[in-house]
Formats: sequence, C-alpha cells, structure tokens
Amino acid sequence: MRLEDYALVGDMQSAALIGRDGSIDWLCTPRFDSPTCFAALLGSESHGHWRIGPAGDPGAGHPLATRRRYRGDTLILESEWDTPTGTVRVIDFMPHRDRAPDLVRIVEGVTGRVPMRMELRLRFDYGRIVPWVRRIDGHIQAIGGPDSVWLRSPVPLDGHDLCHRAAFTAEPGTRLAFVVTWHPSHEPRPPEIDPFRQLKETELLWNEWVSRCTYTGPWRDAVVRSLITLKALTYEPTGGIVAAPTTSLPEDIGGVRNWDYRYCWLRDAAMTLDALIRCGFVDEAKAWREWLLRAIAGRPQDLQIMYGVAGERRLTELELDWLPGYENSRPVRIGNGAVKQLQIDVYGEVMNTFHLARRAGIPPDRRAWAIQRSLMDYLETKWTEPDEGLWEIRGRRRHFVHSKVMAWVALDRALHAARHLGHTAPLERWRRTRDRIHAEVCERGFDPVRGTFTQSYGSSELDAALLLIPQVGFLPPTDPRVIGTVEAVRRELTVDGLVMRYATSDSDANRVDGLPGTEGAFLACSFWLADALALLNRREEAVELFEHLLGLRNDVGLLAEEYDPRLRRLVGNFPQAFSHVPLIHTACALSGPGTVDLATG
Repeated sequence: MRLEDYALVGDMQSAALIGRDGSIDWLCTPRFDSPTCFAALLGSESHGHWRIGPAGDPGAGHPLATRRRYRGDTLILESEWDTPTGTVRVIDFMPHRDRAPDLVRIVEGVTGRVPMRMELRLRFDYGRIVPWVRRIDGHIQAIGGPDSVWLRSPVPLDGHDLCHRAAFTAEPGTRLAFVVTWHPSHEPRPPEIDPFRQLKETELLWNEWVSRCTYTGPWRDAVVRSLITLKALTYEPTGGIVAAPTTSLPEDIGGVRNWDYRYCWLRDAAMTLDALIRCGFVDEAKAWREWLLRAIAGRPQDLQIMYGVAGERRLTELELDWLPGYENSRPVRIGNGAVKQLQIDVYGEVMNTFHLARRAGIPPDRRAWAIQRSLMDYLETKWTEPDEGLWEIRGRRRHFVHSKVMAWVALDRALHAARHLGHTAPLERWRRTRDRIHAEVCERGFDPVRGTFTQSYGSSELDAALLLIPQVGFLPPTDPRVIGTVEAVRRELTVDGLVMRYATSDSDANRVDGLPGTEGAFLACSFWLADALALLNRREEAVELFEHLLGLRNDVGLLAEEYDPRLRRLVGNFPQAFSHVPLIHTACALSGPGTVDLATG
C-alpha cells in the first residue's frame, strides 16, 4: 500500500492504520510507542495484519475500496466496495478507552450479496513473536510474553498456517461486529464492550469535541480534519502529543532516513498548542502545558528536545533487523538517538508556548515561572554554542541561524512575561543578551551580496526555517532582508512549487546533515512559505500555494511529513502533526486579520 492508501483510527492513546484493501497494517498497543500487534506496514502480512473485505478473484489481489470517508466530523472510518454482486461497507473505529484498547470493525451489507473474507495474523513485538493461540467460549485468545489479544467474531473461524480466517456473506440487513481487544497477559480478560453502542458513543464524543471549534473560515473541512488528527495524536492520560503514530516510514524510498516519531517533541507540540488555541481548544492547551511542566522539571541542562508520552527521557535508538522496512527502506528504527542532541531553538519554542498560553487566558503559576527563569539562566550560557538545529542533523554541529533566532525569541518572551506579570528577573541583563543575539544574527547570518539569511554562520546554504523570522517577530515582514530571504528560498529551495528543508542533492549538502540520499519536500516548510507570502501582502500567491498543498492530502484528508515531487507520493511518517499544524495556522492566517505576535519585551 502507498501511504496515500491508509487512513487513521485511534482512541487518543494508540492508533491504527487501515489500507484501502481493508487491512489494518499498523497497531501499537497499549500506547503509541508500544510494540505492535500488526506491523505489515514495515514488512509483509507475515508481520501481522487484519483484513476484512470482499473475497475478490483468486490471484487478482485484494479488492480496493471504491470510496472511503470519515463519518462527519469524527474519527470513524467508513469504507465501501462496489462489487459485481453488490455493495458492502466496513466501519472501523476505536472507542474511547475504559480499561483496555478495543478495535472495532462492523460489516454492513448495502446492496446485493457480497462474499467476504476475514484474515487475522497477530504478531507481537514488531512482527517478531508468533503468539500461542487458543479458543475460549467461541473466542480467540492470543498470548505472547506480556501481550494478550482477544478476537470476538460473529462468524466461525478457521485456524491454519499461523493465521485465522473466516468466510461469510454480506447482504442488506447484515451487521456483523468484529472486536479485537488487547490487555496485559497476566491480567484477567477485560469486560466485553457493546460495539454498536460504542459506535454511537464514539460518534457523539467526536461531534461534541469538534463543536468547540471556533474556526469558521472557507477551509473549515480541512481545518477540522487536521484538528481531529491532532487530537487523535494526543495521549489523553498525560496531554502529551506525539509527532506521528508510526516509525521508520522513509523520507527517501529505499533509503536510510527512517526515524521513530512516536514521541513528544517540544517543538512540534508547542506548534500544536498554538494551532489548538487559535481554534478555541484551550483545555487541550492547558493539559499540554501541564505535561510540559512535568516533563522538563529538573535541572535546565537536562532539558531534552523530546520525551515519551508520559515524560520518559530514555528513548534508546535500536534497529530491528528482522523487518525489511516500508518498500525495503532500511533500517527500521525504534527509539530516537536525536534525544541526546543540543537544539537551542527548543528554548524559544518552550518560552513561546508559555507566552501563547498566557495570551489565551491560561492562568500563570509560580511553578511555571521558576522553570522558565532557570531555562533562561542556562540559555544565557549556551546560545553561543553550535548545535544540531531543528532538523536534527547527524553531522557536525553548526551555528544555525534559526537556532540563534529562537534563542532571541526565548529571551524576548521571558522579558515580556517578567514585565507584564511583575516577575522578578534580571531584565537589563536579559535585554542586553537578546539584543546581542539580534545584532550577531544580522551580521554573521546574513549574506549581503545575495540579500538573504543563510542556514548557518559562514555558510552559503539556505534553510526553509528562515521563513519563520517574520512570524516570530525577529524582523518585520517589510524588512528588505526578510523579503530577500523569502525570494531566495523560492528561487533555490522549491521543486514544483514545494519547499525543501535545505539542499540534499550534492555531496557538500549531504555532509551538512550527515546522511546519504535525498528526501521529499517538507510540507511544513511549504505552509511556512504561504504564511510568509501572506505577511508580504501577496495573498493571491499564498492562497494558490495553500490550495496546492491541500490537494496533496489523501482521500480522507491526511498528510505525511513530506511529499516527493519526483514520485508524486507522500513520504515520511504518517499522519504527521508537523504537517497538519501549519495547515491550520495558514488557514487561520488567510481567513482573517494577521495573527502574528510581534510584541517584544
């Protein structure tokens, strides 16, 4: 399956990807970052999958759904197949969790008589463990180490070749519910749910949540679908927001740029909070701020760029050599070695998050200010150092211009908070440091010959993150240096109108990020360009680019991390919060008066 062929369902603690052929090829339980029950996405059906769909012709492959949609403003997926003998519908969803995660699949006959097939291959630990399976009271239980999964099936099952299959017929009036439930193998079986009641309650839950959305602009459907996706990527027990529900989906098909995104990046989550606040979801913003305070509590020098969904700090990177990877893109990785990197821009993201929370009316507290104060004291000693930057390069550290700009943002927002809330702080010292950073960036990070800021001090390379300079208030949009940077990015970093993060096509650029191969256009960067054009009062160009980006979503409104203009395919982890967040931001920016906060301390 291509990434475009997958849809997402989830219960705000874990998530599953379902292909057009009716196969669930990815499910981690009980959390986003847990090992899988189904891992065919990164291998083959032998690594675990669960398919329900029309039988099809032998040797012709599995039939693809004729059409798919989410039921209104929910995360309930409806897939329909038109076959020579009739039409059938499969409804997929994960109900709001009580004790255990449930995955429900309801088959409905629409017209005619459609022969159906169900096939279940449970494989634990990323496809490595074949469980022990037994039948109890007509149900199937699979056990392997710490994992136990139950399948409730309304039709008889046949076990063969380490797989369970069923054949049945769907016709008008047919409503058959299949339920898979995970629980720890040492615990008693959790209570059975009523799948039809849960369908109604799940629809009600999503509709009630979406009703709080305050966005009423012309792109409401796209914005709401992105908001639902972001909510689905939120780990409800803690408020942490994962970057994506997947690992190792390649940025370069067949290449090595494969990373685990099932964790909470401070940067991504801070931008997510901004999007949620803009659309009226203040409760989620409050929950995320509390997660942030818990995660970063401790010494400021121990601040990490990412954490586990409950704030875990040890995210050791490992390679799973038994998985061939998505379209043979190896290695498959779990954990993320970038957790140990120095990324100075994160301090700016964190401070801007607190700033946005205050503007949204979330009451400040002394605990939050104490943490911010200690972060600023530490940043004053670190901003002069080179770092790996927001793109998490695996080459040598550099003085990235974006990192310095965000260090300026951190001190600027700290000054703003201290002055307006009456906090005790070394205001004059912070102001001097902030102004020193500004002067240094303008001197060492700007190429006066080409009229553009550069990726790092002394470099001739460009970086799409430079498009954020006017958004964070470092310089006004009308500044000639901003205009020159926007034009340089359009001239040198766009392919088919889409923006690359930085150049990866020659050996020198490859040494910048320390990785071989190329990658697709980074979708967030293209949204940033649309924002920059809007700030330059070039609205028609901004809208044209925005509409082009909306056209890259799949049939159910989802975006991956990148888009490969050569292959005309979505690439990277999917769906990606870092793509849906700027979609919301750009829609809001183009729907009304400017919302960029240029206030400084």
